[in-house]
Amino acid sequence: MDHASDQPRDRPFDLVLSGGTLVNQDGAHMADLGVRGGRIAAIGDLGGAASTERQDCTGLHLLPGVIDTQVHFREPGLDHKEDLESGSRAAVMGGVTAVFEMPNTDPLTTSAEALADKVARAHHRMHCDFAFWVGGTHANAGQVAELERLPGAAGIKVFVGSSTGSLLVEDDAGVREILRRTRRRAAFHAEDEPMLRERKSLRVAGDPASHPVWRSPEVALKATRRLVALAHETGARIHLLHVSTAEEMDYLAGHKDVASVEVTPHHLTLDGDEAYARLGTLVQMNPPVRGDAHRRRLWWGLRQGVADILGSDHAPHTLAEKAKPYPGSPSGMTGVQTLVPIMLDHVAAGRLSLARLVDLTSAGPKRLFGIARKGRLALGYDADVTVVDLKHRATIRNDWIASKSAWTPYDGVAVTGWPVGTVVRGARVMWDGRLTAPSRGEAVVFEEALARA
Repeated sequence: MDHASDQPRDRPFDLVLSGGTLVNQDGAHMADLGVRGGRIAAIGDLGGAASTERQDCTGLHLLPGVIDTQVHFREPGLDHKEDLESGSRAAVMGGVTAVFEMPNTDPLTTSAEALADKVARAHHRMHCDFAFWVGGTHANAGQVAELERLPGAAGIKVFVGSSTGSLLVEDDAGVREILRRTRRRAAFHAEDEPMLRERKSLRVAGDPASHPVWRSPEVALKATRRLVALAHETGARIHLLHVSTAEEMDYLAGHKDVASVEVTPHHLTLDGDEAYARLGTLVQMNPPVRGDAHRRRLWWGLRQGVADILGSDHAPHTLAEKAKPYPGSPSGMTGVQTLVPIMLDHVAAGRLSLARLVDLTSAGPKRLFGIARKGRLALGYDADVTVVDLKHRATIRNDWIASKSAWTPYDGVAVTGWPVGTVVRGARVMWDGRLTAPSRGEAVVFEEALARA
């Protein structure tokens, strides 16, 4: 593939996004963006430049393509809930240009063969670019150094507490073996499995509000402390997914040498003190949505820079499945399509700056996971752009959700700020709420695995 810097400067651009406000390493400023061969080839005044396609972006903001590093698209094995095509369609409808998909499918993504199968299923079928987490287990601990560097691998993901599916490494010895061998940043679902077993009797039949009582802050903090200690012992880098408690945020502020932190829109937005009464099992997640005191401390951690990135933890189930009485109801909700509008509404309310949102959704993932050519609007980078209207007011509705599961906990929620366009490697794949290009998603390339790319 041609590189932008190798191409003749008088060659027409494939696409020019004109008249918008770019948010990049220079801050926010008005500029045109020119694309050739899927890469950013020029930034500046391109009013007189020849181009095959030109899109007027007057009044809009151009953000580096949003990267959602935690989604569950359920294929293979559970594709009545979601599949790679439908999940990625939801992603681009919401302004997301790349996703990292989780390994708790059927079969589990725990081998080179299972990973290669997912990459093959996704190539030019998914609408956005993609990578896949490989599940860490007792059985494959000896192979993680090879598995994490295979094409399309985001790294190793470990469940130390049980969630959806059967992936589980609950003991320190098993986690230690994985961390001793990994060379990339390993991701963890941090809830202490022995404590979960001990506390199972605290679940109240028919009452999803007992979910955060069972899966308490102490359950999360104990697992997080164990993982940080093992990271220090082994010299490994760890990534704590969906941090949900005030206690964890306070603790992790003192361990940024080894631990990065993800927060989710639902833990930042939904108030467990009222959400269970209003939404019932629709708000049931692992780890749980908690009360306002925890939510406020998560925002403190975000403002202080303890939180590194946002992930949606998009984990769809059908409405029929969610309608089962608790605790027979599964944990999980849709989220990839609502990440951008929900967080833009927080920007509009003054809870975070647009620059901080960009850091959480593009520059942050690039920095943590060593993503090549993504995460910035800069020459030579992939032309991944999330185009947003910061002033557009809209109401999120279930009938907008492109996921197979076709529902959102934010149904009826009014927001200010909306994704107008999704550009993936120079192709406008979504514009004004419609798919505008064929699916052409490709595997994300990582700096630590370039020798294998």
